[in-house]
Amino acid sequence: MSEGQITQLQRRGTVAVGGEDAAKFLNDLITVDVPETVGDARYGALLNPQGKILFDFIVVHTAEGFLFDLPRAAAADFARRLGFYRLRAKVDVADLTADREIVAAWGGAAPPLLDGAVYVDPRLPALGYRGIVPAGADMAAGYAEVRPEAYDAHRIALGVPEGSVDFAYGDAYPHDVDMDQLAGVDFKKGCYVGQEVVSRMQHRGTGRRRFVVATATAPLPAPGTPLTAGPASIGTLGSSSGPNALALVRLDRAKVAIDAGTPITAGDSVLTLSLPSWAHFDWPAAAAAADA
Repeated sequence: MSEGQITQLQRRGTVAVGGEDAAKFLNDLITVDVPETVGDARYGALLNPQGKILFDFIVVHTAEGFLFDLPRAAAADFARRLGFYRLRAKVDVADLTADREIVAAWGGAAPPLLDGAVYVDPRLPALGYRGIVPAGADMAAGYAEVRPEAYDAHRIALGVPEGSVDFAYGDAYPHDVDMDQLAGVDFKKGCYVGQEVVSRMQHRGTGRRRFVVATATAPLPAPGTPLTAGPASIGTLGSSSGPNALALVRLDRAKVAIDAGTPITAGDSVLTLSLPSWAHFDWPAAAAAADA
């Protein structure tokens, strides 16, 4: 097997939550229950009461408590937000971004040996491994160190969006960004902030926006560029790497355009849309799309 690849994701930060009430405190707030076993990880989010994503993250259970891997720019705000909810709970919250690094590794025959927490990416095993390691730690032997852009190319090709890169916090529901498909929402757990809205979308099937994969034959414009089909707006472009990109689209409007042969464009680029290979959702039936 070929040598794996590993990179430090400088855009990611770390927040630690510990204390005897930490698990219950977090389980009452976020979209998934925190892992019970040291070394296990979950993908989840903290929502506002209206069910929109304020932060998405990976949380791993370690001997020192729960460590959150989330955007570096959001780490301090996330720690403050948890502090607002703490009240009398016996919980400690600390922003460890200055002392820890987030790494991603993929393509290797075995997990990377790193000085820190290493775990399979809970969103999708094909993404590989994540690690939270001390700042300045050596990268793993047997893995070639590459630039973060190589990881983004890997992630985008798999069709996995990332908060604050592909969508803005406060603007999207978990269903919009495929969190329900990527183990980011536990529909069997107890109450959490925003649960009522998310559960209603799940049971009524009212989530119409989804991230899909877009490919183009010309250079792609910046994230946030509108996607259009003729005069109709059908979504927005996310991050891109080479000819591949992510796009947040209205599935019904995109289906109408695809069936009609109407070119779908972002700026001057013509796009072909496809569903991620892991997706359990599908394009709506032609009649349903036409009636939407």
